[in-house]
Amino acid sequence: MTFALVATDLDGTLLAGDHTVSARNLAALARVTASGADHVIVTGRAVPWTRPVFEAIGYQGLAVCGQGAQVYHVGEDRLLTSVTLDRQVARLATTKLSEELPGAGFAVSRDGVAGEVAVESNYAYDSLLPVHTVKHREELWDEPILKLYLHHPDYDDDQLTALARKICAGIVDVTHAGTGIVELLPLGLSKSVGLSIAARRLGRKAAETIAFGDMPNDLTMFKWVGHGVAMANAHPELLAVADEVTLSNEEDGVAVVLERLFPDA
Repeated sequence: MTFALVATDLDGTLLAGDHTVSARNLAALARVTASGADHVIVTGRAVPWTRPVFEAIGYQGLAVCGQGAQVYHVGEDRLLTSVTLDRQVARLATTKLSEELPGAGFAVSRDGVAGEVAVESNYAYDSLLPVHTVKHREELWDEPILKLYLHHPDYDDDQLTALARKICAGIVDVTHAGTGIVELLPLGLSKSVGLSIAARRLGRKAAETIAFGDMPNDLTMFKWVGHGVAMANAHPELLAVADEVTLSNEEDGVAVVLERLFPDA
């Protein structure tokens, strides 16, 4: 197989559990670009939450952030596209979910290259990434937003995703992006949308693209690309549709595949 574009998710895929990229993965990605192919990061994180990764690995290319909402040129620090979630739609979704699922907590990812993640006090959040806690829900709508986060203490991620899809059908799309991360997006938005835009700018086609991922939010990306590689630690939904399964993110699973496809010159 020959590929001209490599798309990598971050959390659970390219990143180890400590949020770092291993030397082996970096070396494998260097092989990709040395061969003349392109590498694009495709992540659920919005730009501000992704910037520490860009800086740590010296990444300068295109990145698809915010579940496809943002296509960002890292080297130029410039948003090429940005899709926001209408705040009235977000209000409606939170109202319906609060009525059907009392005790639900919400957070938002705000638009822009410096947009904060704002969280309600009852939104359970387990990460070192920075957030801003609001006193009242109405403060969530103070600025344009990319997406909503949903939490409920009584349901696991798969249960909460299924319930939210049923309650918010036709209002927002719902995806499961990681442990404890259920997200509500503008209808029709997905990683594949952002990746297709980035690929077009690079002159690459879906059939010549290979993608790596681990969670259900990578499903649309796998459907779009020519070859989808799931990590061994991937969610069962993604494992079921993957063209290939590699080792886990802790075992440099991305590098294992790329070293085979892009041997040293």
